[in-house]
Amino acid sequence: MTETTTPETRLWTPEGFREDEWAHAESADALSGNGRFILPLQAFLDLDPEVRRSAKERLGVLLQPGDQLEKIADLLDQLSLVALVFPAFSDGRSFSKAELLRGRYHFEGAVRATGQVLVDPLPHMLRLGFDEFEISNPVLLKRLEEDRIGGLGLYYQPAAVPEPKGPKYSWRRVRS
Repeated sequence: MTETTTPETRLWTPEGFREDEWAHAESADALSGNGRFILPLQAFLDLDPEVRRSAKERLGVLLQPGDQLEKIADLLDQLSLVALVFPAFSDGRSFSKAELLRGRYHFEGAVRATGQVLVDPLPHMLRLGFDEFEISNPVLLKRLEEDRIGGLGLYYQPAAVPEPKGPKYSWRRVRS
């Protein structure tokens, strides 16, 4: 019988790897203990508004691709973190949510990518405003340990994270 192991998940930010202060919880019961918790959308919505306000610094929400961002749009001031799930490489709905969080709703808390965080999309995720990543992909872990993010050097479209304009063309941006 072959034993399969779950790949190690590590938290990476643009400043490097670090300890994860957040834990995923299934229900609001976790808030009775110490720590910072990421709750599923419905568990977050079911919280008493006063509990949400008082627990802001230790409260995050997990949005699946099918969850509607509008359900938390008026509650973003009660959150320190929004975690967006990438269940498969072919599902990009969480990219749109990240851009809306930063661009339309001006969310200043942490935006975390979780699930299938892979090598090629990482530079784009950074440009959209993701600032925390739960990484389990062995190739990406190795590249990040070697400080190799990758990506293209020129961009033609603006993003949530401003970039300096390139020479001669206002629409050509150079990666810093």
